[in-house]
Amino acid sequence: MNNHKPIAIIQTGHTYPQIREHYGDFDDWIAQGLGLSLPVIKVDATDERPLPAPASLAGVVITGSHAMVTEAQPWMRQLAHWLFATLHSTPQLPVLGLCFGHQLLAQALGGEVADNPLGMAVGTVPLRLTPAGHQDPLLGAMVGHPWAQVVHKQSVLTSPPGCTVLASNVHDACQAFRYGERAWGVQFHPEFSADVMRAYLQALSGDSLSQQQVDAHLQEVRECHDASAILARFAQLTLAQVA
Repeated sequence: MNNHKPIAIIQTGHTYPQIREHYGDFDDWIAQGLGLSLPVIKVDATDERPLPAPASLAGVVITGSHAMVTEAQPWMRQLAHWLFATLHSTPQLPVLGLCFGHQLLAQALGGEVADNPLGMAVGTVPLRLTPAGHQDPLLGAMVGHPWAQVVHKQSVLTSPPGCTVLASNVHDACQAFRYGERAWGVQFHPEFSADVMRAYLQALSGDSLSQQQVDAHLQEVRECHDASAILARFAQLTLAQVA
């Protein structure tokens, strides 16, 4: 039996019901991407119960959400305080925030999160790694000109003091950052497959996007293996940390 401490997947919301019915939910996709190298526990942050003791964990992944960080709901404030305390009391604990998780992590560390003035970003988009990103232990495995899946209206407009920006693109100056040696935030969704991205585009039709916009974005959707691989890479870094 695997006696390692678990990676906690901290759930901050759910996907659309029709997507969940066919493909599963954020935590399912993240667990699949992490692989079987370490056990996983799933924690729902929205119920405001006490969060796990950092010393009991091997790593932490914070999911995406349809909620907005600027709503500042009580459970968001509790999670932000927990993240801040964890990063400063247990700096060796690997932490990875995805989309909403990236934004909440950035805000907890003193960054600015707000509606992106360029509007919604959605679909399969190119990333540009910074020189630090190419050397980063997590993102550095992404070679060439990587692409990633995105769905967000809010962004990290000002990165946290003392962090290192690892990736950007034309829509987001901070597509990824690292704080210290073991905490990362990525605006994109490494857990999304091409099928999930297509399902999101269809779900947004008639709401946030016109059908013409959906059709245009659908033509660009592809699998993003480099971006998806960072989940398995995070698990490897976490395993090396606890070995």
